[in-house]
Amino acid sequence: MNMKTVKVGIIGTGNIGTDLLMKILRSDVLTCGMFSGQNPESVGIRKAQSLGVPTSFESIHAFEADPDCAEIVFDATSAEVHRRHAPILEKMGKFVIDMTPSRIGKMCVPSLNLDECLREPNISMITCGGQAMTPLAYAIMKVHPDTPYIEIVGSIASRSAGVGTRNNIDEYTQATRDAIVHFSGVPRAKAIIVLNPAEPPILMHNTMYAEIPHPDMQAITREVASVVERMRTYAPGYNLQLEPTYENGRVMIMNTVVGRGDFLPPYAGNLDIINCAAIAAAEAYARKKVL
Repeated sequence: MNMKTVKVGIIGTGNIGTDLLMKILRSDVLTCGMFSGQNPESVGIRKAQSLGVPTSFESIHAFEADPDCAEIVFDATSAEVHRRHAPILEKMGKFVIDMTPSRIGKMCVPSLNLDECLREPNISMITCGGQAMTPLAYAIMKVHPDTPYIEIVGSIASRSAGVGTRNNIDEYTQATRDAIVHFSGVPRAKAIIVLNPAEPPILMHNTMYAEIPHPDMQAITREVASVVERMRTYAPGYNLQLEPTYENGRVMIMNTVVGRGDFLPPYAGNLDIINCAAIAAAEAYARKKVL
């Protein structure tokens, strides 16, 4: 017997929106009721049309015209645009998954706070760096709650950073930093992003530094391993590149993220991890509705 599905919609037909669509088509509890953007010539629109997915060039107005086309709406536009969309979607009673760094909804990292997010009307998937590194900061602070400072440096392939990412760099770094502080409780944090133009393109690579004078490395290593295991339940390309290492008063951890290759190339793990997190949230919401 097939499980019932919940209709979802996507606003934004760029790389993130199209990759979300491909993930939705693979889901057993989600079905795409609307894929809407503004550019009728976009690669994403043509891909959706070839797959028989309902499409529109009217952006959010497609959902206003047909409110029943989706119960869950992914907004894959930009922080500025989502600030206009959010009150409209809230008034329509949609469960909104914000793919932008607008910081309007409740910050969601599925491995940390998924259940409480499902009770909110709008959840923020923060940023790719927020999804990849916040759980590690949480692990550090769980073992050493007196840690005064954490810094992360994320390096992604320049080719995986589209117009939306480049236009939202300031929002990206601030949202990532805010997520680290919010989830871990560390008093001070900094987030840095590097767009690496290397060819062939590099994988998403992140490094975390935590100031800890006398760390319990065994406890940190155990907690980090537990985090990685939880992350891989929905982001299978999440890998620990360097286990926790201590030198010069700092604990250092490195990870990489390999994309699943649904629509985007595997090197675009930065986009894949935020999409995997969003799908995990949508599927959890849908299962609560249909079970």
